[in-house]
Order: sequence, then structure tokens, then C-alpha cells
Amino acid sequence: MTAIKRFSSRDPDFETRLEALLAFENAQDESVDRAVAEIIADVRARGDAAVVDYTNRFDGVKAASIADLELPKDVLESALAGLSSVEREALEMAATRVRIYHERQPLQSWQYEEADGTVLGQRVTPLDRVGLYVPGGKASYPSSVLMNAIPAKVAGVGELIMVVPTPRGERNPLVLAAAALAGVDRVFCIGGAQAIGALAYGTQTVPKVDKIVGPGNAYVAAAKRRVFGVVGIDMVAGPSEILVICDGNTDPKWVAMDLFSQAEHDELAQAILLCPDAAYIERVAQAIERLLPAMPRHKVIRPALENRGALIKVKDLEEACSIANRIAPEHLELSVLDAEHWAQKIKHAGAIFIGPYTSESLGDYCAGPNHVLPTSGSARFSSPLGVYDFQKRSSLIRVSRSASQTLGKIAATLAQGEGLPAHARSAEYRIEKY
Repeated sequence: MTAIKRFSSRDPDFETRLEALLAFENAQDESVDRAVAEIIADVRARGDAAVVDYTNRFDGVKAASIADLELPKDVLESALAGLSSVEREALEMAATRVRIYHERQPLQSWQYEEADGTVLGQRVTPLDRVGLYVPGGKASYPSSVLMNAIPAKVAGVGELIMVVPTPRGERNPLVLAAAALAGVDRVFCIGGAQAIGALAYGTQTVPKVDKIVGPGNAYVAAAKRRVFGVVGIDMVAGPSEILVICDGNTDPKWVAMDLFSQAEHDELAQAILLCPDAAYIERVAQAIERLLPAMPRHKVIRPALENRGALIKVKDLEEACSIANRIAPEHLELSVLDAEHWAQKIKHAGAIFIGPYTSESLGDYCAGPNHVLPTSGSARFSSPLGVYDFQKRSSLIRVSRSASQTLGKIAATLAQGEGLPAHARSAEYRIEKY
């Protein structure tokens, strides 16, 4: 039996149990942080040589120089050409849908002119160079390449540098094919903290970037934290999460498998069902027991469900939406009738999957919206990765001669109030004396 937690919103200890379920210790492992600090410092000091040394040591390769670790463009194109027709079509369709969705996002520059001739506005410009970290070896995700690279290219990023570890020389052709489709400019077969350090500070060969995006292990996450400020980062994501709100009208095995779809990521992933129908919750529990043994990743799914999973009975769908807003999950499925109505009740979620036919997995791969989403409740104040993450905004201010007379007096008054006389004098110098 899977010991997935079951409780009700009417239980006297509901608040305590919910808080315990959602609690996740995201503190850094001190040993990981120390190791990462040493690696990044070494990469910063020795550049290419350090990157090669760590890559040979950790990935079991025998590179003589970093030139041995950079893949020519024709290798990417060959990987794309070598895919089966089914794989290539799926990858191309996913890329097309992701591109079309993100092409609707770009923020435009704007400005307006006031009556006195003052012009105010905002200029939107792309980042010059972005680094994309892609996990390698067994945990290879071509979908992550598409989701990170395509919005960067749509934003107009000048150069996109991908780093991907290739343990024992193992290359994933789907990852390389995705890089070719997405328009990645350069690919280095390096990973871990050394790859993050190389991107953040630059080496003799690896260019310094302005921002680093993409998922990684604990060492990669710690490295991204450490270099933040030197470069931008997308986020330091926590374990994957899914919250399903169901009214009891969906096939229970669909819901069970949707819970599995996130639980199979790792043992710390979270999978929760909110439902007002106790009998239906029991049917989902039975479906979990029936389907789990046949899942190839059952040894990961089971502890995830037992540790951070729950089947929760709620009073009604109104209460379910209220609880969902408190949780602010990464993925929220509304597997209910009149799903559009209930979607209007949701304020906090990374992505909202509306209706029983909208499985979370479609969002992961091919629906179009980005699958890089805020976790650990950060959907309360964060957004999915998008074109806007690869652009920056500069304010535009052009004050006319006449406007400098009125604005100068306002600025001078406020500057004097703040005890900054040079600010005040700077404005006053432009005020004409009559």
C-alpha cells in the first residue's frame, strides 16, 4: 500500500497538517556550497584549464583542451538529421508551438510627449548574451532546450551559449537536435559548478554572459546562487509540484497518472489532490495502488507520494480554489466541469491547466507556454519564464526647456528635504532667472 496522506479541510488539525505538507527545507548544504565556492574561484583564476580539469574529473572524459569540449554546428545539425521521422516531427511541432506562443509576448518600447515638450518613455532591448544550462547524461531534457532557448531568441538575444555535461562522452541526440532547432549559437560539453563559473566570469574560450538560465542539480543551483549579481539568473527552483482540483467527474486513473507525472521527477516532488467527493478520493487512491507497480519509476514515485503527497477532502470547489491560492502551486489542474468559471477564482499558480483533457504533461512539452515555472509558493510573486526575462527596460526622459523650470523647482524642494544639496543645485542651475 502507498501511504499517501489523506485528510479533510474540516479536521481540527487541518491547518497544521497542511503547513507540514507544504514545508520544504530549501537550505543550502554547506559542503556543497564550500565545494562550489572553490570550483568557481578556481575557474575564475585559471579559466579554461580549470574547466577542463573539472570536466575530466567529474564527467570521466579526456579532453586535452576546451576546444575538445565545444561542439561544431554541424554536429547539432547531424543530430537533427539523424532523428527518426516521428521524433523529428514531434520536436519540430513542439518548437513551432513554443515559438508562436512566445512571439506574442515581446514588450515594446513606448514613449509619449507632454504639452510642454517633455518626452517620457521606456526602451526595451534584448540581452547581449545568455548562457543556457542543460542537464546531461540520463537526465537529459530536450524540452528544456526549447523552453529556454526559443524565448531568448524571440527576445532578440544576440548570442546563446549552451553548456551540457556529457558523462563518459555520452551525448543525447535529442538535446543536440533541439539546440539546432532553437538556434543555439555555441555548445560546450561542460557541466556542474565549473560551467556556471565559466559562463558567469568568462574564460579564454567560454564567453562571459549576461544571464544564466536552465535547471541543474544541487551544485548547479548553489553555483547560480553564488554568481547572482555578477550575472542574472532565472530562478533557483525547488522540487516539482502539481495540485489537482477535481469535482469527481474525471476518470480516476487520469488523475492518478497526473499525480505520478510530477512525482516521478524526484522523491521530493509534491502531488496533491483537492476534491469534495470522499468516494471519488477513494477511487483515486485505488487507481494509485493499481497503476503504481507497473510504472518504470515507481521507486521514485512511491516515496514522493508518501512524503509530500496528499488526497484532501474539501468542503466544495470554492474552498478548493481558496486553498490552491494559499499553496500557489507550480502546476494547477482544474479537472472540473465549467472549468473556465473556476479558473477565474485562481490568483496564484505557475500554470493553470483548464479542463479534464488538459494534462500537465502537455504543458511540459508542446502546448506552447513555458514549462519553467515558479515553485515553493513563489507563484505568489513570480511568473513563468518568458521573452521578458531576456529583455531589459531603460527609462527615457527628455525634459524640455520650459519643463525644466517647473520640474526643477519640485526636484530642488524634495532634494533639500532629503539633505542632498548637490541634487537641488543641479536642478536649480537650469532654472532661468527673470
